Amino acid sequence: MTVRPRLLVLTSTYPRWPDDQEPGFVHELCKRLTDNFDVTVLSPHAPGATTVEIMDGVHVRRYRYAPAGLETLVNDGGIVTNLRRQPWKWLLVPGFLLKQAWATWRLIRCLRPDVIHAHWLLPQGLLIAMLGRIEPRTPPFLVTSHGADLFALRGRGLNALKRFVVRRATAVTVVSSAMRTELAAIGADVVKAEIQPMGVDLSERFTPDPSLVRSQDEILFVGRLVEKKGLRYLIEAMPSILADQPNAYLTVAGFGPEEAALRSQVQALGIDEKVNFIGAVAQTALPALYRRAAVFVAPFVRAASGDQEGLGLVCIEAMGCGCPVIASDLATSRDMFADGVDVICVPQANSSALVVAIQKSLSAPDKYSQAAIRNRQHLIQRFDWYAVSQRYMQIFQRLSVIQKHE
Repeated sequence: MTVRPRLLVLTSTYPRWPDDQEPGFVHELCKRLTDNFDVTVLSPHAPGATTVEIMDGVHVRRYRYAPAGLETLVNDGGIVTNLRRQPWKWLLVPGFLLKQAWATWRLIRCLRPDVIHAHWLLPQGLLIAMLGRIEPRTPPFLVTSHGADLFALRGRGLNALKRFVVRRATAVTVVSSAMRTELAAIGADVVKAEIQPMGVDLSERFTPDPSLVRSQDEILFVGRLVEKKGLRYLIEAMPSILADQPNAYLTVAGFGPEEAALRSQVQALGIDEKVNFIGAVAQTALPALYRRAAVFVAPFVRAASGDQEGLGLVCIEAMGCGCPVIASDLATSRDMFADGVDVICVPQANSSALVVAIQKSLSAPDKYSQAAIRNRQHLIQRFDWYAVSQRYMQIFQRLSVIQKHE
């Protein structure tokens, strides 16, 4: 029996249970590596989750960092958003970091991993970079930046920590070329930084269904209700869209700290009957939304804090289901629309441009639906989880060879 190399994955975001509405891309990658690696994930505990379990062949361990009712630093918006909304949660940060460090050190000594994958430069990348200086058994590690850790956490001290992590890491990946440019802008050594996006299940889950009749009127938004998603600009555009397309309506799938403000905006504009907030939607239920919508809109913006989307895989999900897409022309989004991928791009934070683009799409539904179908082959080669997991597998195999030779 072949002994598989051991991979330890450090993350602050991970599904708490099956069909959790929290982002699941770390688990989606991990479960596709289990044929070649013995994968263990270390993530923070949350109310309702177990401390030890096996999910799809992945060994999951969740560390406790506060009394059960207070373990609310991570979920429902992410660490950065939660700290900004409720500053008292800074009191949870020391326990979070200390318990993560303790649990990581114990796993390194007991599990003896061959390679480590740290998701996000801060705090997981910083933690393993620092442990590597005091724990001789620390193996080679890959650190992946997803966006918020690079764009939202700013300042001279934080940038110095990011440079330290990049310098100490054996390998670095970022999910878009704009993020590699940002790394260079803060003075980090980008020679080792590869552009490797996370994936989308374009083979089985996010697929077209020719038997379904697509709506002519439904405008769809999917995502967390936070500033960088730009939903307020789409809502602002709705009265003008309705003046031209009175049957149009907006479906909002997601949750987050801006929900109350966005609902108030809808009421102030008098379009309550035309905007439907349906809350968080499980990954398994998303394809049905993408398959029926007339157009999917991703009005991403650069937030006041500097935070922005690292890539925006919801656009890939929508196109995978044959749904026309309109997206903001941010540098971080352009990687999705290269190589002949046909979408409508608009300037960020521009409601007037959104009005024109949405009217254009709604007036020629067949044209843009066919373009979305044509996009699939380009997207599969780069973003399907099989292709993505194979590229990450090669990185881990390379790092595990380094470990054997040390």
